[in-house]
Amino acid sequence: MKQIFAVAALGCATLGLASAPARADLKLCNNSPSVVQAAIGYKDKDGWASEGWWTVKPNSCSGILKGALIARYYYIYAVDDKKVGAWPGKSLMCIKGQAFTIRGIDKCQERGYLQQGFFEVDTGDKSDWTVSLSGDKTAIPTGSETTNAPAAPAIAPPAAPAAIPAPDAPKPQQ
Repeated sequence: MKQIFAVAALGCATLGLASAPARADLKLCNNSPSVVQAAIGYKDKDGWASEGWWTVKPNSCSGILKGALIARYYYIYAVDDKKVGAWPGKSLMCIKGQAFTIRGIDKCQERGYLQQGFFEVDTGDKSDWTVSLSGDKTAIPTGSETTNAPAAPAIAPPAAPAAIPAPDAPKPQQ
């Protein structure tokens, strides 16, 4: 009798799991050693919008958009908390320093916002997607339904000091 009850309980638990709705989100995974602040851009029925900021702790993932995705293309801009590296892109959108939702992508500066390049994420019309950011600002292959951030531009090294002629070098003639 105990075995029948155990099998019935297991069957009910399995049925309950099977009928639970699948979780669909746009997630951002931060595979860097720094805290990352992220902003997102998208186009919905009302036009273009950008929103920010989400904080993603080092080596963790966070849901940026909850629920089924409403667009095929999303745009992401992320910067580490030390402000020494970022994941920018070519698609220009509006941002500001504090939490924001901005409608429209034109005339950012005229409207009191900053203009920033976001990188494009093609979700392929999936309802769930994960974007991965690496610590060295380069792509990390992690799976077929994951977008890796493009490499960020390298930070230029400091300028080299002016050349000092060697002591035995001929002096310019006057």
